[in-house]
Amino acid sequence: MKKRILSGMRPTGPLHLGHLVGALSNWVKLQDEYECFYMVADWHALMSEYEDPKDIKNNSLNCVIDWLSVGLDPEKCAIFVQSEVPGHLELSMALACLTPLSWLERCPTYKEQLREITKRDLTTYAFLGYPVLQAADILVYRAQTVPVGIDQSSHLELTREIARKFNSLYGEYFPEPQTLLTESPKLLGIDGRKMSKSYGNFISLSDSADEVNAKVRKMFTDPKKIHKNDKGHPDKCVVCSYYKIFAKDIAEDLPAKCMRGDVGCVECKKKLADILSETLGPVQGKRAALLNDKAAVLDVIKKGREKAMAVASETMRHVRKRIGFYDGTA
Repeated sequence: MKKRILSGMRPTGPLHLGHLVGALSNWVKLQDEYECFYMVADWHALMSEYEDPKDIKNNSLNCVIDWLSVGLDPEKCAIFVQSEVPGHLELSMALACLTPLSWLERCPTYKEQLREITKRDLTTYAFLGYPVLQAADILVYRAQTVPVGIDQSSHLELTREIARKFNSLYGEYFPEPQTLLTESPKLLGIDGRKMSKSYGNFISLSDSADEVNAKVRKMFTDPKKIHKNDKGHPDKCVVCSYYKIFAKDIAEDLPAKCMRGDVGCVECKKKLADILSETLGPVQGKRAALLNDKAAVLDVIKKGREKAMAVASETMRHVRKRIGFYDGTA
C-alpha cells in the first residue's frame, strides 16, 4: 500500500513560478510514489479574502487548470475543492473543541501574516484558528505524510500535537503525519523579496512572452553595476539566482563573467526572459487547451471530490462514534 499524502494551495490569484519550483514540480513526482490528495483550499482563501470573495470561484478553477497544465494526472491523484467535502469543517470543529487557545496564539505563521498583510483585517476567529482547519485537512484523510520545505517542517508539529490529544482522549485513531522534506528552491520575486501574490512581484504561469520580458526587465540587479563593463556582484543579483534554477549550465559560468564585467545586465535579462518563456511554453499550451474544454476540468474536480468524499466520510464515521455523537440508533 502506498503512503497517503495531502497537500493544497489557496486560490487567491494566479499561480506563479514560485509555486512551480517550490511545490508543483514535486507534486508531479510524488503522484507516482504516493496516494496523493491535492486540494484547492478555498476555505483557507476565504479567511483572508472574506471582504471581497468574488474571485475565489474563478481562481479555484484556474488553480486546477494550472495543476493539470504542469503535469498532475487525475488518474494518479485526487484533485478536489476543499469546500465540496464537508468533512473538513466537521472535523475542524471537533478538533477545535480540544485545541488550547495558547497553541494557536504561539503559531509563528499567524504572527508573521499579521505583520506582513496590513491591507486586510486578519484579526478574526477563523484566521487565528486556521491551524486547526489545516490539521483537519490532513487528518480527515488520515494522511501519513505531508510534503513541505525544510523551513516549513515546524508547521506540521501542531497537527501532530492535535492528533496526539485526540488519540489520548478518544483512543488511537489518527496517525501523526510526518514531514516529507522535498527540494524547494527559493525563488525570489522580481524585487528581491520573497515571491508572493500579496507583493505583486511574481511571474505568473500564464504570463505571455511580452509580460515575462517586461517583468524580467524590472528585476532587481546589482545597483553598483551601472555599465556593462563594471564588475558585478552576482550573489546580490535576482537575475543570477534565476539562472541557478532555470539554466544551471549557464549559471556555472555566469558569476565569473559578471564579476569580470564580461556581461551586462540588459543582455543577461534578455536571455533569461527567453529561457523563462521557453520553460512556460508547454505549460501554457496545455493551459490553452484546458481553457477550451472546461467540461473536462469540471469532470476532474467531480471525480476528485468523489475520491475525497469516500475517505473523509469514513473518517468522520469513526470520529463521530469515538466522541459519542448520536448515530441514528437508540
